[in-house]
Amino acid sequence: QVQAVESGGGLVQAGGSLRLSCVYSGRISSIKSVAWYRQAPGKQRELVASITNDDITNYADAVKGRFTISRDNAGNTDYLQMNSLKPEDTAVYYCNANDYWGRHYWGQGTQVTVSS
Repeated sequence: QVQAVESGGGLVQAGGSLRLSCVYSGRISSIKSVAWYRQAPGKQRELVASITNDDITNYADAVKGRFTISRDNAGNTDYLQMNSLKPEDTAVYYCNANDYWGRHYWGQGTQVTVSS
């Protein structure tokens, strides 16, 4: 089992920045990749960014060039640096860990609100 806890959300003006963090605990060695998803009101949850144990990253087109996902060397914390935020980035952001058996572990979510 893996537990995930996000932090760092909040209210920011358009053009501003936020950094989200996700701390993992439990069977960290079983994690193959981590990711950030978001869900805006009335919309489906969507992938924002992901990073594998080999540091291969993937980004949604909507955030490319503005968001950066990274992990610490210990592998128990990952970050989502969000720059040049837009009102359409407003959503609840969830971190996600995917283990080698295909199981997914989710954090509780953190609200990001971008005002125009």
